[in-house]
Amino acid sequence: MTSEAILLEETRNGVRFLRMNRPETRNALSNDLTRALIRGFGAAASDDEVRVVALVGEGGAFCSGADLSRRKPGDPPQDSIEETADLVVQLVKGMRVACEKPVIAGIDGIAIGAGLSLAMCADMRMASSSARFHPGYARVGTSPDAGLSWTLPATLGHEQAMRFFLRPKMHDADAALALGLVGEVVDADGFAQAFVDFCEEIAEVAPMAATQTKRLVGLLDVPENLEAHLRDELLYAARGLKSEDGREAVRAIREKRKPVFSGR
Repeated sequence: MTSEAILLEETRNGVRFLRMNRPETRNALSNDLTRALIRGFGAAASDDEVRVVALVGEGGAFCSGADLSRRKPGDPPQDSIEETADLVVQLVKGMRVACEKPVIAGIDGIAIGAGLSLAMCADMRMASSSARFHPGYARVGTSPDAGLSWTLPATLGHEQAMRFFLRPKMHDADAALALGLVGEVVDADGFAQAFVDFCEEIAEVAPMAATQTKRLVGLLDVPENLEAHLRDELLYAARGLKSEDGREAVRAIREKRKPVFSGR
């Protein structure tokens, strides 16, 4: 692919590497990038040469969250909430359900908000020692989306997930490892090669063993109606952002002060 592509795709030794390529936004998750990821995971899932799907970010960041940049004159029309919800449902289900091959996230730099949600949709996570993690949502007066209210409690347990969500702060790689957000931390200098090596090691497992294991493990803790849950998440997240408290949270961040919430 060309360097202008927002998702770079490469297959080596049974591993399909999907590299988010929006370094100017620290790989913020736009709807265009979400569409590219949906296509990328779908193509990898149906390719017999692919045994592992590896997700990373270019430019020293994994993903800085949802792309909330202000629109400029001449930009194409913005997708509706319903269209965005459709994309999120397709992406989360595409990673965790439809793709029966192991998905491994390599986190180098920040994973914030929807970026953390994306990482938690993977089956396994390896972090660079320079990785940083932040829940994001409560800080701007709202609740998690993109599957995080499902995947995080399933990984950390109810109480630790609630603590993580409602005490919004930046966690370094070692803190993330201690919590269980990631399975391994590797020194930043050797991270890129260590991640490739790990993905190739998993790709050497018998394909049927890997796919059947993911199918069985992937059925655990899935909401009874995953699509409805994902849509509720987005509805609640949008409601929080539009609330008086949501707007106050954003103002307080910009003004570098403590927010004053009214409950409205």
